Amino acid sequence: MGRFGRLAAIVALVVFGLGAAAEPAFAAAALDGRGMSLLWCLPFAGLLLCIATGPVFYPHLWEHHYGKIAAFWAALVAVPLLVLVPTDQALGALVFTMLAEYLPFIILIFALYTIAGGILVTGNIHGAPGTNTAILAIGAVLASFVGTTGASMIMIRPIIRANDDRVHNVHVVVFFIFIVSNCGGALTPLGDPPLFVGFLKGVDFFWTTRALFTETVIVLAALLAIFYGLDTWLYRKEGRVKPDPTPDSRVGVKGLEMLALIGVVVAAILLRGYWKPGIDFKLAGVAFPLQDIISNAIMLAGGLASLKLANPIFREQNGFSWGPVKEVAKLFAGIFICIVPVIAILAAGRNGALAPLVALVTNPDGTPDNVMYFWLTGALSSFLDNAPTYLVFFELAGGDPKVLMGPLGVTLAAISTGAVYMGANSYIGNAPNFMVYAIAKDMGVKMPSFFGYMVWSVAILIPIFVVVTLLFFVRGAPLAGW
Repeated sequence: MGRFGRLAAIVALVVFGLGAAAEPAFAAAALDGRGMSLLWCLPFAGLLLCIATGPVFYPHLWEHHYGKIAAFWAALVAVPLLVLVPTDQALGALVFTMLAEYLPFIILIFALYTIAGGILVTGNIHGAPGTNTAILAIGAVLASFVGTTGASMIMIRPIIRANDDRVHNVHVVVFFIFIVSNCGGALTPLGDPPLFVGFLKGVDFFWTTRALFTETVIVLAALLAIFYGLDTWLYRKEGRVKPDPTPDSRVGVKGLEMLALIGVVVAAILLRGYWKPGIDFKLAGVAFPLQDIISNAIMLAGGLASLKLANPIFREQNGFSWGPVKEVAKLFAGIFICIVPVIAILAAGRNGALAPLVALVTNPDGTPDNVMYFWLTGALSSFLDNAPTYLVFFELAGGDPKVLMGPLGVTLAAISTGAVYMGANSYIGNAPNFMVYAIAKDMGVKMPSFFGYMVWSVAILIPIFVVVTLLFFVRGAPLAGW
């Protein structure tokens, strides 16, 4: 644990400068995107292109230097910002992004990853279609209670082991990302970061469950049905031709005491929303609420405690390694910095370089175009971080939680489902996607490339989202508001 332990200690010292986006992010950062051209978006596009092409066209270089590549693109944003933009705006934006958004994000990932690594599902079951479908359904339910990251970390290794004797097992992991790492987290603010942002902005905790229940059940039912049909066909086609490296045996669960630490992390998240002492600490003009600092400290402590309390044998048998979380940490550090100007331009609304895109969400009569809210939020959440994307469209829709839970409830549902569901469209749409991808590669699954994965998502997810649009978001939709 040497180097990572030292890193965690440094993070523990820095955490007292942290906060989460409990107040409007772009007001705090004060970066004015009205005068920024689309050239500011090029580093973000370059980083995405490298993530997409690196593992395919220059895998050796990518594997050893992806952190340096991400840092290069981030520098192409950070340096010009500090040179060309007023210092208070540039420094405020970068401080807010890294301390109030990225660091809490990676602390949460670290905590859930390390805690879940101490929970060992022993034994093994054969990955038959019915069994696989049941595991995915359980993971989907779990995602709304322990978050998509927590559910992904707990469930991904058992389902890979169950299918390690299958000739065709890539589709199992792909559907796992669709269902467990994304869509299953739509029913509570604990499930996915954008919904948590809405909770911090004043959206009732249980509004999410009530308002998104029907949409989520339909999406999950469709995905599980498609998976069962595809898995059944492949299972019958392939036969039993591979030796099973993990023979079937009685299943059990060890390390259940780690669930208490997951409970601590969940409590720390809830602390942000329900405790408002009104005490802030400022750094570079950015206010960090006390409750967010304490929440981050508790989450970090929970992750570090799991390193001491969990049985190291369980981690070893889980195939636990720091590789996936390091990859996410380095790449998403670059992503978070590179999206700073992109989000600022979006936040400028009709006064920004992306004004034509923003104008698409309003009908000629001035009412919200819920179809476009769903698809634009979703399209951007497929490649940008879905939490700030949610916040941009939340503000574009008026930003008043009472109105958005009331007369504009369908609009808020469109924003929420677009952000959560369409995070599954690419490997970088949601943090668990990339973690699952990295873990699956480590365990020998021949995962598709960035674009190869998107062939799956476009073929399977987009038709389902079209159905959701017709049922819930077009004018006069039969299930609108259910």
